Amino acid sequence: MIKGIHHIAIGVPDMAAGLAFYTRAFGFEVLQRQAIVNAPLADQAIGLPGVDADMAMLKTANCYIELWQYRAPAGSDTTSRPCDLGYPHFAVEVEDIASEYKRLLACGMQFVGEPVNFGDASAVYGQDPFGNTIEIYEIRNPEKPRLKAHQRLEQNGTIN
Repeated sequence: MIKGIHHIAIGVPDMAAGLAFYTRAFGFEVLQRQAIVNAPLADQAIGLPGVDADMAMLKTANCYIELWQYRAPAGSDTTSRPCDLGYPHFAVEVEDIASEYKRLLACGMQFVGEPVNFGDASAVYGQDPFGNTIEIYEIRNPEKPRLKAHQRLEQNGTIN
C-alpha cells in the first residue's frame, strides 16, 4: 500500500549553502544529516558505485525535502527547463503570493517574472541559488486541489 509522497530530493553543490537557503527562505526544519561514504548498501540502493555524499532531511508541512551534495561520483549540471522530462520543478502553496514573492527574492531566489494572476490562482516559477526550479502557487478557489488549511509550516518550523 502506498501511503503518499515521503520526500523530494534536490541536488546542491554546497550543503551549508543549501541548508541556509531552504531553512531561511522556506522555514524548513533540518531533522537529519548524514555523510554517506564507503557504504555498499547505499551504493546498491542508489545505483551508483562509490557514493561519497552528504544528505540532509528537511521537514515541510506535508512531506520532506532531501538535500544531497555528492562528492563522488562526479556529477554534472543538468538543470532542466519546465518542459524537460524528469522532475523539472516542485511547487509550494503560499498565502499572499505578492509578499512571499518579495520575501523569497530577498532570500536569493530569481523568478522568471512577477506572479501571474489566473483569476482563481496565481503562480510564478523561480530558481533557488543552485538553479533548481521552484513554483510559488496561491490558490483562491476552494474547488481546486490544495493543502488543508491546518497544514501550514510556520517560519519557526512548527506545523499548525
